[in-house]
Amino acid sequence: MITFDRVSVRYADATRPTLDRVSLELPEGDLCLVVGATGSGKSTLLGAINGLVPHFTGGVLGGRVLVDGWDTALHRPRDLSEVVGFVGQDPLRGFVTDTVEDEIAYGMEQLGIDPVAMRKRVEETLDLLGIADLRARPLVELSGGQQQRVAIAAVLAAQPRVLVLDEPTSALDPTAAQDVLSAIATLVHEVGLTVVLAEHRLERVMQAADSMIWLPGDGSAVQGNPRDVLAAATITPPLAALARAAGWAEVPLSVREARRRAFAEGVFPASPPPRAEEPTPVVLRATGVEVRFGEVAAVRGVDLELRAGSVTALMGRNGAGKSSLLWALQGALTCAGEISVAGVDPRGLGAARARRLVTLVPQTAADLLYLPTVGAECDQADRESGAPTGAAAGLLAELGVEVDGDRDPRDLSEGQRLALVLAVQLVAGPKVLLLDEPTRGLDYCSKAELHRIIDRLAATGVAVLISTHDVEFAALASRRTLLMADGEIIAGGETADLLTSSPAYAPQMAKVFAPSRLLTPDDVVRGLR
Repeated sequence: MITFDRVSVRYADATRPTLDRVSLELPEGDLCLVVGATGSGKSTLLGAINGLVPHFTGGVLGGRVLVDGWDTALHRPRDLSEVVGFVGQDPLRGFVTDTVEDEIAYGMEQLGIDPVAMRKRVEETLDLLGIADLRARPLVELSGGQQQRVAIAAVLAAQPRVLVLDEPTSALDPTAAQDVLSAIATLVHEVGLTVVLAEHRLERVMQAADSMIWLPGDGSAVQGNPRDVLAAATITPPLAALARAAGWAEVPLSVREARRRAFAEGVFPASPPPRAEEPTPVVLRATGVEVRFGEVAAVRGVDLELRAGSVTALMGRNGAGKSSLLWALQGALTCAGEISVAGVDPRGLGAARARRLVTLVPQTAADLLYLPTVGAECDQADRESGAPTGAAAGLLAELGVEVDGDRDPRDLSEGQRLALVLAVQLVAGPKVLLLDEPTRGLDYCSKAELHRIIDRLAATGVAVLISTHDVEFAALASRRTLLMADGEIIAGGETADLLTSSPAYAPQMAKVFAPSRLLTPDDVVRGLR
């Protein structure tokens, strides 16, 4: 179905090709998982399948990419739209209508599909993705995860033979991600759909993959059985880290397989002892916080306390109200209730003064960067915060990121760009840091780097609240977790207690070694010692 014949892609001013003489074949009905570090070329490889590369991205394409016999160098994406459906990382940028139902119908209208068939497909796709209750909702009012499901639905409704997905579950809660991936797997096995999927959270998808392509970052591509590729790759999802810690030659692809092998071989790590901590002062206290958008109550009577030096994860399904709560705590939303940060309500302050109390890094952190160089961003942050010249740049270095001040922020990796946004926001010296889905688009190395940064900030007394769907990162980074549903906080406690007691939110190590309180591969390594 898909053939790469000595394909090379080189962008202007690049020192080396992003893809270098890559040859591979994907048969019809294959679910292929593309893995690699940030910047290794995954999006370029995906874009070459539907002609986005080079027709829209620019660059020079060498070799041939054939999709169902179509040469993508000779046919633009619109010519290939009946064969290839593509969903990018940022669904909002790809929407062309206003409501969910219209967006799903739009692609079929462009293909001239009969209105009766179109209506039937709309209904089937709404049910398939579990979004029938959103059909009349404006797209801009949806959460990031809901938008991502709509984007996938809009492509699936046109019934392409090949589906290309770039980070399809990055904004989805664990249950929604499983639903979407199950729907895609059903289409692969029962309809013969060919799926090429790039994903950083491999723990969600690798058990469903028929094949895997690893991009080491040097322009080459390694294709093969997922077990064999993961055994050699530098990408280490939790089960791969477990295999290395236990000395297993093969990487288990599912929790069930890992659990059976661990029990068969007597791998029983000791649970980590509970850690006692001295209580620190409360720096943020919220009581009865309510946020409404018209008739919709996004946040309902939330009470919350954050202590100095604490790291708390905020979890819950898409649309539970997590982002609305963060924006309310930052003072940017009109809301009822009481909010106090170090005795001051941030809602009564201007933006500059509020940043000295509590600051928020949104889901798309790069939206806060608008100047042409890293140095200009840092200098502007110094001026706006009243900090000494060089303070933001110094903070960026303290966060462990060394980049040239003349670099364009758009040329940085996701991890570097997030660190720059953190430096820009933190130069004001806030007592509370709010992070909304900070691991979206980050590979495992970048997430480890973010964890180190958060630990360093907490050590200085900053209270950190992280809204995330990434259960593995929550297990790694937080000591306390709050669970939100329908605008309310319904549970809260120690991360180890809350996550290990939840089938939906338990990390993979907790599932493999239940009922032990093991959360991360590092816990397993320490337990085996």
